Amino acid sequence: MSTSSRGLFGRFTRSQTEVDADRLEDDATDLGATHIRDCVGGTTATVTGRLRSVTLRPVAKAPAVEAELWDGTGRMTLLFLGRRRIPGITPGRHVVVHGRPICRDGETAMVNPRYELLPPAAE
Repeated sequence: MSTSSRGLFGRFTRSQTEVDADRLEDDATDLGATHIRDCVGGTTATVTGRLRSVTLRPVAKAPAVEAELWDGTGRMTLLFLGRRRIPGITPGRHVVVHGRPICRDGETAMVNPRYELLPPAAE
């Protein structure tokens, strides 16, 4: 059920995190993206959401940027190998990523996904 269908009372009784999660989930549905909770390893997927964190996390002594993507249904680790920094990949930024989800340390991840930076939302 989308935020708009919950009515005025629902918007006042729900936390900002719940409202934000619904908005991100609706955005993913509107763009035709796969929800993170529905990603299946080994199949190509397009996922959209907001970056919650971005860190430099070397892998086997090679530089790597690790970002956490959240779409309201779950989180996914994006791992960009061989990079120390990626312009535009910053916390709070909305992105669309394309790639093959994998299970990494019990978590959903994508390694070196193609990505599109979305314009900042006018809220």
